[in-house]
Amino acid sequence: MLSLSLSLSLSLSLCKTLKYQVYEEQKVGTVIARLKDDVADVLVKLPSSVSLRFRAMQRGSTSFLSVREQDGEISIRSKIDREKLCEKNLNCSIEFDVLTLPTEHLQLFHVEVEVLDINDNAPQFARAVIPIEISESAAVGARIPLDSASDPDVGENSLDTYSLEPNNYFKIDIQSRTDGAKYSELVVLRELDREMQPGYELQLTASDKAFPLKPVSTLLRISVADSNDNSPIFEQSSYVIHLLENSPVGSLLIDLNATDADDGTNAKIIYSFSSHVSPKIVETFKINSDNGHLTLMKRVDFESATSYDIDVQAQDMGPNSMPAHCKIFIKVVDINDNKPDISINLMSQGDRGKEDAAYISEAAPLDSFVALVRVEDLDSALNGEVVCKLHGQGSFKLQKTYENNYMILTNVSLDREKRSEFSLTVIAEDRGTPSLSTIKHFTVHVLDENDNAPRFQKGRYEVFRSENNAPGAYLTSLLATDPDLDANSQVSYFLVENTVHGSSISTFVTIDPSNGAVYALRTFDREDVSRISFVVQAKDAGEPSLLSNATVLWNLTADVPISKYTEAGGLVTVVRATDRDTGVNAELTCSITAGNEEGFFSMDPRTCEISANVASDAFPSSLRSSPSASMRTWRATCRCWTRGRRRLNASSSSSCPWGPSALCSWSSWSCSLPAANREKNDNRKSVQTAGWQRPTTSTTLRNRHGRSTRGDITLVPTVNGTLPIRAHHRSPSATPPMDRAPMGSRQSHHSHQSLNSLVTISSNHIPESFALELATQRHQSR
Repeated sequence: MLSLSLSLSLSLSLCKTLKYQVYEEQKVGTVIARLKDDVADVLVKLPSSVSLRFRAMQRGSTSFLSVREQDGEISIRSKIDREKLCEKNLNCSIEFDVLTLPTEHLQLFHVEVEVLDINDNAPQFARAVIPIEISESAAVGARIPLDSASDPDVGENSLDTYSLEPNNYFKIDIQSRTDGAKYSELVVLRELDREMQPGYELQLTASDKAFPLKPVSTLLRISVADSNDNSPIFEQSSYVIHLLENSPVGSLLIDLNATDADDGTNAKIIYSFSSHVSPKIVETFKINSDNGHLTLMKRVDFESATSYDIDVQAQDMGPNSMPAHCKIFIKVVDINDNKPDISINLMSQGDRGKEDAAYISEAAPLDSFVALVRVEDLDSALNGEVVCKLHGQGSFKLQKTYENNYMILTNVSLDREKRSEFSLTVIAEDRGTPSLSTIKHFTVHVLDENDNAPRFQKGRYEVFRSENNAPGAYLTSLLATDPDLDANSQVSYFLVENTVHGSSISTFVTIDPSNGAVYALRTFDREDVSRISFVVQAKDAGEPSLLSNATVLWNLTADVPISKYTEAGGLVTVVRATDRDTGVNAELTCSITAGNEEGFFSMDPRTCEISANVASDAFPSSLRSSPSASMRTWRATCRCWTRGRRRLNASSSSSCPWGPSALCSWSSWSCSLPAANREKNDNRKSVQTAGWQRPTTSTTLRNRHGRSTRGDITLVPTVNGTLPIRAHHRSPSATPPMDRAPMGSRQSHHSHQSLNSLVTISSNHIPESFALELATQRHQSR
C-alpha cells in the first residue's frame, strides 16, 4: 500500500519543498510522484515552447530513488529497508533536489520522501531464560528490573506491551525509558515462603501491534532464597548525570552509596549492573563492585547517542541476599566537536564531468546555475548553526535557497577568451565557541561558444608586384585568427565573387582555403590591368559559422630612374602635393612616416624634398632587393597633410634603388624601385650623355583600354628643370607630349647632368581637391 501526501511551501522564490511519503519494502518501480503535475503552477509561468527536463541532484541515500527526465516521475529504484536506512530514528526521510533544464529556465525543487515504517519485525528477547533470585523476606511491592525485548520497528510498530503468565505472587509494571523504549519490572505481590514454594517459572511475553499478533516469550525462572534480615538501600532511587561528550576516559561520573543495616558479611555490599543492561552500556561504562564508583570506559558521542539509562544493583554478601536497584540517567551534553560538512553538487557535462569541476557556457546569462551546496553540522544549538560563504573572483555568488542549502550562480557575464576557468572556495563556519570551519575547493570551466568571428590582422592589404609575372606566382598571404576553441576557431579562406573587367575574380587569382596564401592565375600586363581589388572572406567552422572580410589591393608599377651617384645632401626626389582649397586649408606639410628608421634620408616638411643624408655608395649592403650586388633598394612611406581645421592627408610608400643606372617604379600608393643595368645600345629612344643613357620618353600607366584613369600614375620626364604642361588630373585625355630642351655635353669629369621627373598621383582614396606629385632628380657623372 502506498500512502502519498504533498505539501508546497515557498522557502524563497527560487525553491519549493515537496514532501511525499512512501512505505518501506515497496516493489522496485513503484511510482511515488510526478513532479510535472505537482508543480504545474510554477511551470505554467514558463514559455510553452520550452522543452523542460528534470534532473535530480542526488546526494547520500538517494540511490534508492530515480527521477525520470521528461516528466520528473519519482519511483523506487531499489527496495528500501527503513531499519537499515535510519535504525531507530523516528524521522526517516530521503532528501534531494531537482532542477529543471535548460538552465535559463531553471527552477529548483527540494524533495523530501518520508519512509514510513511497516511492522515487519517482531520483538525479540536476548535470553530464552531469565534467572531471578528473590529472598523470602522481600517486602510486598519490591521491584526487580527485567530484560527488555528489542524491536527494530518504530512508533506504533515498535514493542507495545509486556504480559506475565497469571499467578498470585508476581505482576509486571511497564515503564518507558527516556528514549521512549518500554521495559518491565517484576513486582512482588505477597510474602514469599521458601519452605512452601522454593521457586516459580513464569512466561514473560512481549508483543507489538502487528496483526495477527506475533508475540515472543522468555521464561522467568524465579528462585526464593532464605531470609536475610536486611537488604541494601540506595540513597536515591534514581540519579541524573550531565556528561560532556568530550569527557576523558576514566572520568568519575558518580559515587554510589548504598547502606545495609546488618553487620559483617551481611553488610558487605557488592555493586553491579543489572543483568539485563545492554552490551552498549557494559562497553561504555564501568562500575566498581567495591565502592560503587561509576566511571567512563569509552568516549561518548552526542551525535550517536544523546542519553543512556543504566540499571545498577547493590547486593550484600550475606546468604540469600536481596539486591537493591537504582536507575542512573546519563544525558550527554553536546560540545562543538564536529566541523561543518560541505557537499557540492556540480553542474557537469556528461563524460567531461569531474567530481571537483563544474562546466558552464560562456553564453550563460547572469544568475545561471552552477552548483548546489549543502552544509550540515551534527552538533546542536549554536554548535550546529552554520554560516556559508563563497570566495572567488566576484564572478559567482552564493544564494540561499532553504535551510542550509545554497545555489552558486553566475554574477557576471562570462567570456572564455578572457578567462577560461575559475577556482572557487566554499567556506562553512559554525557559531560554536570556538567556531569550527570547513573549506572545499572546486573549479568552474567556462565552455567555448562561437562568439568570435575570425579577425584579419588588418582590414586592407596592399600588394605591389611587377608585371609579367608567371602564372601561379605567389602574391601574398592573409592571416585571420579566431580566439575560440576547436571547430569554432578553425578558419578557412574564400574569395568573395566579383568581376574585374568583365571576368570573374576567380580567373585572376586563387586562395588556399587552409592558409590564406594568394596566387596569380595568369600573367598580368599593367597596360591591360594596372590594379585589381578583391575581397577575401575568413569563415570559422562553428555552428553557426562567423565570418569577416578583408580587402586586397594589387597594384602594378611603373619605372622612374635614380642615379647611384647621389651624394650626401643630394636631392633624391620631390613629393609635390597640391590642394585645390585655398588659404590655410591649402598649406601642406610632408614627412617620412615609416621606413627611415636608420636615418639615411630626410624630408623637408615644407618643400617635401627628400635628400640623402649619406652618399649612395655608403649605404649598407642590407639595402638590397635582388641577388645582384649592384642593386640596392630603399622603401619608405611619406605622408602629406593640410593645416586646415579639418585635417586631410595622403600618403605614398616608395622603394627606390640605385645602381649604374636605375629605374624607380611608383603606384598610386607605393613606390617599388628595382635597379637594372642599361646597355649602351638600349633599344628605347634615349639621349647619349657622357657614356650614360637617360630615358627621354614619357611613361604613362593606362587601363586596359589605353586611357588614363583615376588612380593611375603619369610619369613625365623633364630636362634641366623645364617642366611640361600636364593635363588636369581629372582629364580623361592621354598624357600630353613632352617638351624638350637641347642638351649639351659636360666638360668636366665630375660635371653633373640632371633629369627631373614629375609623377602625378591621383587616387579615389584621397579628397577630390587633393593631388600628389613626385619629382625625382638624378645626378650622373662620368
